[in-house]
Amino acid sequence: MKFIDKSRDRWHTVSGEDGPMVTLTPAPYSLLTLQQWHGARSQWPQEMPVGVLLPNDADVEDLADDLPRLALVVLHFPKWVDGRAYSQARLLRSRYRYTGEVRATGEALVDMMPLLKRTGFDSVVLRTDQSLDAAERALGFFRGHYQGDVHEHRPLFARPPGEALAPAEDFVQAGSAI
Repeated sequence: MKFIDKSRDRWHTVSGEDGPMVTLTPAPYSLLTLQQWHGARSQWPQEMPVGVLLPNDADVEDLADDLPRLALVVLHFPKWVDGRAYSQARLLRSRYRYTGEVRATGEALVDMMPLLKRTGFDSVVLRTDQSLDAAERALGFFRGHYQGDVHEHRPLFARPPGEALAPAEDFVQAGSAI
């Protein structure tokens, strides 16, 4: 998982005095709203890196045909209890086979790190009060899961017929059983 420092991020949103619907001049690493992208995609150079901010109430299908052209899709968590962006990330990876960067923004908390990774996020802009060290530690909390995810479709504990299960102590971490 890549942790993004907004002050050093090469991606930049595009807006102007008239708000977000300014006349767009294609520039590398532009981060456009869905509405801006739909208005600019026909004149956007194929080889120029572009990203889209997809609201969590938008349908991933709205981007399906454009995904090969997008280097970044940013999914927003308006509240930490609103998990629609998890579903969007999973759809991007599993159904649409999107291979570009998927980034989490908004109310991205340390507690969310394992699920962000499992659902297909590559990067995250942590909420300002969250600790980078704690977020990195959170990614190592669980060695295995009972369900598959976007990276490993088969659960870690699943074994081919005839293969023995690992000893129980292999599934114990930090003093508690998984």
